[in-house]
This record gives sequence, structure tokens and C-alpha cells, in this order.
Amino acid sequence: MLPTTAKLKQELYSFAHTFWSCCLLALVLAGIGGTIYKVISPDGWLAGAFGRSLSAGAAALGSLALVAGLAWFSRSWGAADNRTVASELLAYAFAGAGLFYMVQLWLKGAL
Repeated sequence: MLPTTAKLKQELYSFAHTFWSCCLLALVLAGIGGTIYKVISPDGWLAGAFGRSLSAGAAALGSLALVAGLAWFSRSWGAADNRTVASELLAYAFAGAGLFYMVQLWLKGAL
């Protein structure tokens, strides 16, 4: 039995939605990973802020601060509507950062 046009459109929409979701997930993960790398790497933001002599301590401090910040943000306070908007904005911000890091990695070969 051949599928109807409506069923085919539904399957194509489902495939496109799943593909977009997988791409977005990959970009968000690249954004989170790239941001963590930029924070705690030896040439990262904390090492630049505290100097070369404290890079090991700054990396540990940065990773603890990042974990604490993510834990604070994930708390369930406020209205559900605000959490939804805030979480979507955060996800798209990390996706944008991930896209930036991926383009930078592709063009320069390094973050």
C-alpha cells in the first residue's frame, strides 16, 4: 500500500524536525564545551585574568564557579513561563557560541 501525500508530508516534517533538533543539540554541546575550554584552558579567560603563575588555580576556580553557576541557574524558582523563555534563550545562546566556536575551529584550526 502506497503512503498518502499527507502521510508523506508528515514523515518529512518529522524527519526535518528531528534533524534540526540534532543539529541544535550538537551546537549547544559545542557551545558549552567551547565555553568551558575557553574558561579553564591555560590560555583561557581566567588564566589571562589571574596571570600565568596562577593558571592551575584559576582553572580549578573557574571550573568550580562554572559548576556553581550552572547549578544556581538550574534551580526551579520563578514562574514556569519565565523558566521556559530563559532556558530557550540560554540554549540558543550556547548554540550561537557553538556555531562561533565551530567556525573559528574550521577557519583557524584552533579555538
